[in-house]
Amino acid sequence: MHNKTIKELSTLLHSKQVSSTELTRHYLDRIAASKHNAFLHVDAELSLAQARAADARFAEGSAGPLTGIPIAHKDIFVTRGWRSTAASNMLGNYVSPFDATVVTKFGDAGMVTLGKLNCDEFAMGSANENSAFGFVTNPWDALAVPGGSSGGSAAAIAARLAPAATGTDTGGSIRQPAAFCGITGIKPTYGRVSRFGMIAFASSLDQGGPMARTAEDCALLLNEMVGFDERDSTCLTPEQGNAREDFTRELNQPLNGLRIGVPKEYFGEGLAADVEQAVRAALDQFVKLGATLVEISLPKTSLSIPVYYIIAPAEASSNLSRFDGVRYGYRTPEYKDLQDMYKKTRAEGFGKEVQRRIMVGTYVLCHGYYDAYYVQAQKIRRLIADDFQAAFKDKCDVIMGPVAPTVAWDLGAKSDDPVANYLADIFTLSTSLAGLPGMSIPVGFGQGEKNAKRPVGLQIIGNYFSEAKLLNIAHQYQQATDWHTRAPEGV
Repeated sequence: MHNKTIKELSTLLHSKQVSSTELTRHYLDRIAASKHNAFLHVDAELSLAQARAADARFAEGSAGPLTGIPIAHKDIFVTRGWRSTAASNMLGNYVSPFDATVVTKFGDAGMVTLGKLNCDEFAMGSANENSAFGFVTNPWDALAVPGGSSGGSAAAIAARLAPAATGTDTGGSIRQPAAFCGITGIKPTYGRVSRFGMIAFASSLDQGGPMARTAEDCALLLNEMVGFDERDSTCLTPEQGNAREDFTRELNQPLNGLRIGVPKEYFGEGLAADVEQAVRAALDQFVKLGATLVEISLPKTSLSIPVYYIIAPAEASSNLSRFDGVRYGYRTPEYKDLQDMYKKTRAEGFGKEVQRRIMVGTYVLCHGYYDAYYVQAQKIRRLIADDFQAAFKDKCDVIMGPVAPTVAWDLGAKSDDPVANYLADIFTLSTSLAGLPGMSIPVGFGQGEKNAKRPVGLQIIGNYFSEAKLLNIAHQYQQATDWHTRAPEGV
């Protein structure tokens, strides 16, 4: 059963060939036997209670498309009953008294929570090596990183420990781990998915999204995720275009006449030859499906790294100031006075990468540096967004290119060089800064003895509110190829 897609599992459940309780037990058994460290907290009793409730909905005839389907949540989404730690010692034993809006929506749809997924601490990282509870291994190659920060989500799906998972994308944290683990993931337009109950990293960039094996599965999940939430001030209203919609409605549309923009900046120095080869082969497949390739330019691409690593740490510095040992979370056991408690609590509770970003963010927000760094970064952010709009206005319908410059690197290879980790985000950051939707689909593998087992992802970027179009484009590709059906050895 674990090799079935969400759509296939839904058919089995509705035809009563399997119950949600049986399906949930099957996945719980697989999780218990797994050695990838993808899950931080599993509670079989809670999961099976939800599964029995789903079975009751089938019995009474009120089940929907996702009823009874197991899902796991990145440990950035707070969940009632399960620990919500953000993979940090600062929240090591925290159990939320409420559910995040995304968790509530999936619960209302009848989905069954399998547990909480490992991630980089407070979603800060590109390799899932920053978790306070140990790194996650890539199911394709145990020596490789799974990507981050949603590495636990991507690894769980690739290892068939869950058919669906939630992720969050601040600068590429859905798309990059999806690419490294050979699955499908989509970051919606900023503001389409509620951030209420999503532990904040960078408020103007964080966006939740679904991760699964196929574009069709992601469309089914996105149907439940989007929509206005009055509890989130950054959530777009229906009047702004954020109405509930059926993201499966365009899944069978042909691609004849589709103009694909290929940014020349995405294919220059630093792009590994094996990644380029796989991506260009995918582009050739789209041409066979009726699309046309158009060379475009996104000239501010190289500026996305310095801009992101000014804005995101600045917002992190502000958001994480609440973790001071006073209200909730970790508090140092020994201290002299209030100031000493603040210092020791934050030094002991936060990991090195989180401390590094807080320090950078605090610096750029200081008097005398705010205008020179933060304000300038925001101005360039607007120019980056304008580059995309110029391309969409006159030249192309969507943009495609690599998700990352290389396949997944070895565990520990970049842990002592944070800048090397930052550079790996070069192709995903600009999309997040512009607030555009983007997704990753598997299109092949690396080359050579080491990389032959490590997946390559294609990034598809659209204009605002074009998620249905992106999902159809990905679906058409997946109907013509089989990369999304591949599974790691032994799965």
